Amino acid sequence: MKPKYTYLVLTLFISFFGQLFSQVNLGYQEPPKDIAALIDAPATPSTTISPDGDWLLLMERPNYASIEDVARPELRLAGLRIDPQTNGPSRTVFYTNLQLKSTTSDKYVDIEGLPEKLRANNIMWSPDGSKFALTQTTDQGIELWVVERAAAKAKKLSGAVVNAAMRGRPYTWMPDSEHLLCKTVPEGRGEIPTADSKPTGPVIQENNGAAAAVRTYQDLLQNNFDVELFNYFANSQLVKINTSSATTQNFAGAGVVMSFMPSPDGRYVLLTRLERPYSYLVPYYRFPQEVELYDAAGVRMKSLASIPLAESIPKGFGAVRTGPRNFSWRNDAPASVYWVEAMDGGDPKNEVEFRDQLFYLEAPFEGNPKEAISFKLRYGGITWGDDQLAIASEYWWSTRREITSRWDPSNPKDSKKILFDRSREDRYNDPGSFATQRNASGLRVLIRDKTTGSLYLTGVGASSEGNRPFVDKYDLDNGKTERLWRSKAPYYEYPISIMNAEEGIVLTRRESKDEPPNYFLRNLHTGNLDRVTKFQNPYTALKGVTKQLVKYQREDGVQLTGTLYLPAGYDKDRDGRLPVFMWAYPREYKSAKAAGQVSGSPHQFLRVYYGSPIFWITQGYAVFDNFAMPIIGEGEEEPNETFVDQLRMGAEAAVNKLVDMGVADRERLAVGGHSYGAFMTANLLAHTDLFAAGIARSGAYNRTLTPFGFQREERTFWEAPEIYFKMSPFMHADKIKEPLLLIHGEADNNSGTFPLQSKRFYAALKGHGATTRLVMLPHESHGYRARESILHMLYEMNNWVDKHVKNRKEASIVKP
Repeated sequence: MKPKYTYLVLTLFISFFGQLFSQVNLGYQEPPKDIAALIDAPATPSTTISPDGDWLLLMERPNYASIEDVARPELRLAGLRIDPQTNGPSRTVFYTNLQLKSTTSDKYVDIEGLPEKLRANNIMWSPDGSKFALTQTTDQGIELWVVERAAAKAKKLSGAVVNAAMRGRPYTWMPDSEHLLCKTVPEGRGEIPTADSKPTGPVIQENNGAAAAVRTYQDLLQNNFDVELFNYFANSQLVKINTSSATTQNFAGAGVVMSFMPSPDGRYVLLTRLERPYSYLVPYYRFPQEVELYDAAGVRMKSLASIPLAESIPKGFGAVRTGPRNFSWRNDAPASVYWVEAMDGGDPKNEVEFRDQLFYLEAPFEGNPKEAISFKLRYGGITWGDDQLAIASEYWWSTRREITSRWDPSNPKDSKKILFDRSREDRYNDPGSFATQRNASGLRVLIRDKTTGSLYLTGVGASSEGNRPFVDKYDLDNGKTERLWRSKAPYYEYPISIMNAEEGIVLTRRESKDEPPNYFLRNLHTGNLDRVTKFQNPYTALKGVTKQLVKYQREDGVQLTGTLYLPAGYDKDRDGRLPVFMWAYPREYKSAKAAGQVSGSPHQFLRVYYGSPIFWITQGYAVFDNFAMPIIGEGEEEPNETFVDQLRMGAEAAVNKLVDMGVADRERLAVGGHSYGAFMTANLLAHTDLFAAGIARSGAYNRTLTPFGFQREERTFWEAPEIYFKMSPFMHADKIKEPLLLIHGEADNNSGTFPLQSKRFYAALKGHGATTRLVMLPHESHGYRARESILHMLYEMNNWVDKHVKNRKEASIVKP
């Protein structure tokens, strides 16, 4: 890029301020009744299965929160969003009813003693399945409760003192199923800090030459007062609770506890605390950490690691912090702690034989750590089995390579043997994941055939026909698989859990185009199928809507697919061509072959959620959902080198296919997307003449505002300024002549999609005379939660497509 061209780009995003907004005062509105009815349809309960597989816990929750709930006070600190009234996370969706359902009979059991106004969360079964715990949120704070399964009775274990400010469950079961460890608000904490109206000095940050290419994070600490607030709400006291007597005792000292894990034998606890100095550049999980071991009484035994602040992690998706990371227990051993360390300085650009090294230390944790296995790629995780078997995974982002290996934990040296070496993008040849079950400590370990020692694999089973989930048996001696079962049309059936490997009993979730998902017990040996749940179809208004997997190809030969929905009773010969609402999200690939693989299944139930375009099937539109928009860069080429051209080819192919099918009216096409889909939408309006109008929700439009990378782009603005410029629809606002509706949550916390992105883009469009509208949803984040917000969003979208697409004037769109 020429110097004067670079200067122009920087000037645009730094000094652009000339916006004159046309304000519209409008209260919350609602869309047509057919659309609103789908939003208010009862939600299907969520489920969690007991460790022994005998019971499902059915968990009901409302579809959406009220605007009053979403508008509650909120603190945004170090990447967290905290409700100061409860000392827990804000924007939480609660379960409002719980019920037990037997998996082996038609028996339903109501639970006695639950709070009258149930607002449950963080539900977790005890290791032996005799009980489950939950948190109950009140106006005063968060309580801890336990439910005895046999008696189906609930009991409160604590007052409103649970500290759930940090991400993750604020408690965990001890392996004895009798005790819990829980984070609580320290006694005598005092009042919430208040800001001094008189500043004591400036806020200063300094860098002494170290490169710190940090991506754009939201909700970071801004000043010392934020630091004090973070400490106040994140600081917690661990307590050990007896679930029978409800008695508690303090465990270890108070601190900013990030994680805590009992050893499988219950004799030790692995605890990670955050330490100062904190940072104004990165979220809390990159703050300094102290990793420590405690005994069962809460007495500190040993420090395993002091991990420094990670502000200067090298750029790239294969980059990691230096020093020890990913501490955890070995699930199948009494007390062996494992962790991994980078051998390449955490920098993917460094060429080394091994990227990561796995270390371990066994109780009583004396002496130096021992080396386990090494990884040529970046460490992905361990699935534990027994003394002679564990499964390791490793990956490399830039090549999309993934390796799965077996190794011997009792004698790790030279025991590693590759089982699968494949591309993560190649869904058709994905062997699946090794099946696991919970052991006596409540931790997951590999399921092995008791006679042969074989393992089991389950997966989605991607194919040219769509996903067909499967269960396989894997012979460790010869590496061969035996297909035990595979989902068949007209159903989509997915294996949830192998209940009894020897008897071939699997819990599955089964659905079809017309039948909602329900749970079944399938016998792989006999083919017998026993229904467990009887959830009803909440979307009877969509009866008769047709669903079709459409296949087509781009002009460069890349195979593409999309899901076409047509209104109930639609007859092409009688009703003619329809206006079409098209919705997509671009994805990057390193292989054209992988990009062309079919995703999803034509046999899955038609699910409705607030962000779906399916609502417009009730308004006389055809809907082309999730039409493939792959961005491919094979070999050394980066996908984004030809981003705009590939968007154009993908959209043209989709439009031409729908027109050739006789379904679409070429003059009445709308395109839309959320987040990166919004970015796609704006680019399509800037660079093509295919669409009558667009809808872009919660997007980013000026990539110079995310200069250290975005989405899957690893290069910085200074390394690829032309790419950042060309891909930014903000830079091409003068070319957008089709009507564009912009919607954004005022409290968007997604990396890169600042609300400012939509505000500045609207100003640019307005400055060039475009037909555009900006809707900012109060208190909403990157995803929208309040019923009022969602209904208003649908109102705006419906008005937009009705006016500019369905009922548009016949005058053709002409670009200068």
